[in-house]
Amino acid sequence: MEFTSRLTSYGFRQSVHDHYLFIKDTPSGPLVLLVYVDDILLTGPSISTIQAVKTYLHNLFTIKYIGDARYFLGLEIARCSDGLYISQTKYVIDIIRDIGLCKSRPASTPFPQGLRLQSTSDDLLPRPDSYRLLVDRLLYLGFTRPDISHSVQQLSQFLTHPCESHWQAALHVVRNLKSCPSKSLFFPSQSSLTLKAYCDADWATCPDSRRSLIGFCIFLGPALISWKTKKQCTVSRSTAEAEYRCLTVTICELRWISYILTDLGISTSLPIDLFCDNKAALHILANPVFHERTKHIEKDCHLVHNACKEGVIAPSFVRSSLQLVDLFTKVLPMSTFTSLLTKLGLFAIEPGLTCGGKLRV
Repeated sequence: MEFTSRLTSYGFRQSVHDHYLFIKDTPSGPLVLLVYVDDILLTGPSISTIQAVKTYLHNLFTIKYIGDARYFLGLEIARCSDGLYISQTKYVIDIIRDIGLCKSRPASTPFPQGLRLQSTSDDLLPRPDSYRLLVDRLLYLGFTRPDISHSVQQLSQFLTHPCESHWQAALHVVRNLKSCPSKSLFFPSQSSLTLKAYCDADWATCPDSRRSLIGFCIFLGPALISWKTKKQCTVSRSTAEAEYRCLTVTICELRWISYILTDLGISTSLPIDLFCDNKAALHILANPVFHERTKHIEKDCHLVHNACKEGVIAPSFVRSSLQLVDLFTKVLPMSTFTSLLTKLGLFAIEPGLTCGGKLRV
């Protein structure tokens, strides 16, 4: 509360959509400050305005300025003339070393093709804490590695009673990381600020609960900025219902991102292109008449249909062969996995890149 009041008295406003985000409007552009516990990431249009904030905070709290941002909460930030790279290379190498797989053979995909994990597949692990710790580290790695999103979601379902097959699957993920530990998300310095999204569902994929797996990925220009793999909370009665509920989750995320962009002074171009590979779900979206197949999902129908009616989204059909979200919902063969991965903006970071600023309170 004290920190927030001091920032607001200086002219910052706290975002109502992310309470850790503070923005100060200046004649040359927005000054943005992001807080996590005692770490602060500060960026702005001019060095003088940033320096003024540093001086103000130092007089109040005695801060330590670490310099241009190279590491922030385990994220490695590298800058080149074309844009910004964000990775967790050191974090990946530490996982490989701690698990003891430095000399192991790399795996080409996060999961072997055809693998489907179940809750009671074989003997329980004698030391389940090792499994829980590894999955916890892989979950944190997901901040910059969308390629392991599906596999980590599958592993996280078995934290209570992990089996030997679950442990071997987790080791396979680590071996896949070993194939290229320096994969990084790239954010180009020159690009359009247009949002677009893909969403997909794998119907009744969970062998234990028959719940569907949903996924989405959202781009700002060519840069991937948000993605998710999640098991639905309810059992969908059809593929169309699973896909339609996935549309709802994606629209909620798009609305939140558009609010954050507005806080940063960036207007969102509407409607937002939203690609789905299920024609039945798109037909339900276009037809507001509810019937026996859709009346039990009326709440979601209203949200999705209203977003389309208000011009927030422009839903479009995309062929399954071009559906990027398959990477988030299915175990894919290596050729398909590699093809989709190249379209997500993941690159192996090059050595010698310069980097951007971080403060520590």
